[in-house]
Amino acid sequence: MVASAKLRKAQEAAESSRPYAVRMGTVLNGLGAAYADREDAPKLLGGTGNDKIHLLIVATAERGLCGGFNSSIARLARDHANKLISEGKTVKIITIGKKGNDILKRLFPDNIIENISLRDVKRIGYSDALSIGQKVLDMFDNEEFDVATLFFSQFKSIISQIPTAHQLIPAKIEASKTEEKAQVVSYDYEPDEATILADLLPKNISVQIFSALLENAAGEMGAKMSAMDNASRAAGDMIDALTLSYNRQRQAQITKELIEIISGAEAL
Repeated sequence: MVASAKLRKAQEAAESSRPYAVRMGTVLNGLGAAYADREDAPKLLGGTGNDKIHLLIVATAERGLCGGFNSSIARLARDHANKLISEGKTVKIITIGKKGNDILKRLFPDNIIENISLRDVKRIGYSDALSIGQKVLDMFDNEEFDVATLFFSQFKSIISQIPTAHQLIPAKIEASKTEEKAQVVSYDYEPDEATILADLLPKNISVQIFSALLENAAGEMGAKMSAMDNASRAAGDMIDALTLSYNRQRQAQITKELIEIISGAEAL
């Protein structure tokens, strides 16, 4: 009941954030397509030229009682980390949320560099994502990693949350065929494309993290509803089974006592 009351607001917040995040990605695709393979491309777009050090940002919930919600995100991050390690890459992990940190610290105790807790945050705001995004940007400027990937759960419905991996740095430029066909108009940008990219690329990091946190919040509430509903059903089934077993044993005991009384009376 508590999760159902919170789900509506969390779902509305997640769905409201999607158009902005998607539109920003579309703008970056249009601007970055011309710079992706150029030597003067922004570092956040072109990367460092290496992929030896990977930063995994794993966002999960602060609390449990939500079925496999947290474990599915951690499992996706674990598989990705194991693949990178097997290829000889260095893996660093930042966890957002207590549950993800609890799972991953047992598997990668030396790879986790920081855990960011949002337990005291009553409602997730852009400022929370901005501080995390700035931390990631500072690490990138200090050349502490080459590639950053964000792990979260995309909210589809109450019973469907999809674990997702999204590469933040370097930004991935993906122009769909539909967009390429529809893009028959050329645009003049003011200021120039490089200036716009220099402003949007850092902002995009925080926007994508904010969107992921909102998706997680909605997914957590949906998973809680499903988990608690399943638990209530399982408890009801268990009560019915135990009641049936109790009645059978009680009836067997009564029958046994009656047989003993009748047998004693016949013996007399």
